[in-house]
Amino acid sequence: MPDNQNRTVSAFTALGTARTEKVQLPESTFDGTINMPVMHQAVKAFMANQRQGNASTKIRKYVVGGNQKPWKQKGTGRARQGSTRAPHFVGGGTVFGPTPRPYDEYVPRQSRALAKKSALNARANEGAIYVIDAFHFEAPQTKAIINLIGRLDVADKKVLVLTDGVKPNVFLSGRNIPNVHVMPYSDSSTYHILWSDVLLVEAGAIGQTLAPIAEDAKAPARKAKAAIGTTLDPITEQAAAPKRERAAVSKAAKPAAKKTPAKKPATKAAKKSAAKTTAAKKAPTAKKTTAKKSAAKKSTKKKEK
Repeated sequence: MPDNQNRTVSAFTALGTARTEKVQLPESTFDGTINMPVMHQAVKAFMANQRQGNASTKIRKYVVGGNQKPWKQKGTGRARQGSTRAPHFVGGGTVFGPTPRPYDEYVPRQSRALAKKSALNARANEGAIYVIDAFHFEAPQTKAIINLIGRLDVADKKVLVLTDGVKPNVFLSGRNIPNVHVMPYSDSSTYHILWSDVLLVEAGAIGQTLAPIAEDAKAPARKAKAAIGTTLDPITEQAAAPKRERAAVSKAAKPAAKKTPAKKPATKAAKKSAAKTTAAKKAPTAKKTTAKKSAAKKSTKKKEK
């Protein structure tokens, strides 16, 4: 919990290790001022400025059709009508429908600054501000952000990470986490601060410098799982086995699969030998038939003589 008089908060490393020293928040910003009407105005203007205003409908003169009078003026017993595109007809125009328009609201610069200052003071009074010494991510790594919020016990809350300037690796690391939003400290607005439950502010963003310390990179497994809001059952844990074990299993199964094609040459040789034996058996029968035919021809010639 921060001290309301000194405005000191706890400091942590990027891996979630608690530091011994406390960090003094700048008095120019964290002076205890909380202006509710100005915060309401800033949030309302921010949400209104997100609207595109593309809703559009057509009045009767823009609807296709209805150029001629549907029936004559008198003699039909019906009410007189001039077009089937009147609002009370099916397929007619819309009365007082929405048309494209801007929803922009302008808030003075000093009012925006006061609203942001009030939001920061409100989070400071709640003890929801933690200072991180520095974010040095060589590459995007979502697991690092999950371990950080897991060690701080804020995995079940909305977390706003405010960095010292633009840091793409930190932004990409927290982009896939639903309740985590990463942005530069200077780009944060009253809406983003009030949206979050916890603020993780980099020390350089508030004008503080903290010396690096030695720390343990390991994070509790339970807290890391709670950060993403899921727990693995035994079936999914077996499916998530290391790649090396899967490769070993696949290598062991490959020799067994290779042995089966070795039987094919033996079957081909057997087929060839079987074909030779059948041909050998057919040959004597063919000779016998030719001999019988020749004997029959000789007997017929003798009879003719």
